[in-house]
Amino acid sequence: MALLDRLHRFEAPKSEASAASGEKAPAERKTERTVESAESKIEKDVTSRHQELKFRVHNRLFDLLDLAKLTKLSEERIRADIAVATRRVLEEEKVLLTLEEREQLVEEMQHEVLGLGPIEPLLQDPTVCDILVNGHDDVYVERNGKLFKTSARFKDDAHLMRIIEKIVSAVGRRVDETTPMVDARLADGSRVNAIIPPLALDGPSVSIRRFGTDPLTADDLIAHGAVTPEVVKLLEAIVRAKLNVLISGGTGAGKTTLLNVMSGFIPTDERIVTIEDSAELQLKQEHVVRLETRPANIEGKGLISQRHLVINSLRMRPDRIVVGEVRGGEALDMLQAMNTGHDGSLTTVHANSPRDALSRLETMIAMSGLEIPQKAVRAQVAAAINVVVQLVRMPDGSRRLSSLQELTGMEGEVVTMQEIFKLERYRGDEEGQILSRVVPTGIRPRFAERLRFAGIELPSDLFDPRDR
Repeated sequence: MALLDRLHRFEAPKSEASAASGEKAPAERKTERTVESAESKIEKDVTSRHQELKFRVHNRLFDLLDLAKLTKLSEERIRADIAVATRRVLEEEKVLLTLEEREQLVEEMQHEVLGLGPIEPLLQDPTVCDILVNGHDDVYVERNGKLFKTSARFKDDAHLMRIIEKIVSAVGRRVDETTPMVDARLADGSRVNAIIPPLALDGPSVSIRRFGTDPLTADDLIAHGAVTPEVVKLLEAIVRAKLNVLISGGTGAGKTTLLNVMSGFIPTDERIVTIEDSAELQLKQEHVVRLETRPANIEGKGLISQRHLVINSLRMRPDRIVVGEVRGGEALDMLQAMNTGHDGSLTTVHANSPRDALSRLETMIAMSGLEIPQKAVRAQVAAAINVVVQLVRMPDGSRRLSSLQELTGMEGEVVTMQEIFKLERYRGDEEGQILSRVVPTGIRPRFAERLRFAGIELPSDLFDPRDR
């Protein structure tokens, strides 16, 4: 922070003995801790004064600017008007700031009016994947799979609440004591979850899962090592041949990203219906109908769930149904759609393994309220799902395809599966670093014949387990 950089720093003198030995004397260590504590106190004081100044300037802007007229102007004109008004307020306040500090404050005011306040610069940083606001003065970001604390701060909980309300109102949702949890999205498609008191004990909390304006492509996944070219060829063939796919993985494993990539393989002459709680998919095809759930109103009425949308989508003459994520009773309707002529459907589920994914489907079908025998449920799953793609997030933050399995039917009351590709770990360089790669298991899938009948020819050695 520019203001903090101008503060004078003191250095305690070293004793001769400690200087000669290279070790710090107790008195010196105590002095250093005192200096660090003083610096921390000064930094908090400077931050507090800076926030107070921003608050005063922000309040005065509403007196100087006609917000009704601003909405009719271009963004460039609005930014210019905010800059002029901010400089005028600073002159009225007679605040002593350098030119750099003034311009920094002007930019922050523009973020307050047009963007999301203190976190707007983080949203503009392409290296930031997630933004995690644990309170008005506690903001983290994720870069390359690692979390870092930032200097971003809100003035108080009320300031953070205004930003949350700004986000959710833009997509027709609300957040208050009666609805203290909300899912929303930003203009760029990023996913937002907010939870406020009384559920959040330490103040409002916001989690933003970012999606780039240009979604990742199959080539990007290959470049990042998430998949291999051979796997991409197989995934494309699976989609083109209209096999039903379930993408499984934990939080942040890349399920939506892979769903986006696989959806891109759907031919452009097919009608696609997407169903999501919060619209995130960025399909490039022209013939796409996007559906989004709606929460209940303040009276508890008007709820439109994913299950309602899945049922309605069957009346919309879809060639493909893409469900962002199955979480409840809509799993049963999704499976029935797959079993009644809507082949080539895609969806995702939270699970740690392909077998767990099938168990979760059983649990969600039970949530539909229908008493269906377990064997009948498993028969539905075995008949509907053709392929399960498992994703995993590695300790270093990278995402990988860990398994690609085919459902082959049932033996007794157990759904049978066979693994086609798997993630193999091995020691790489001389430092003994553990590396990984996706390799075939040597099993030729039963759906290979279905690919051939669809006119899709794959390399004859695609499933060869030779050393790659």
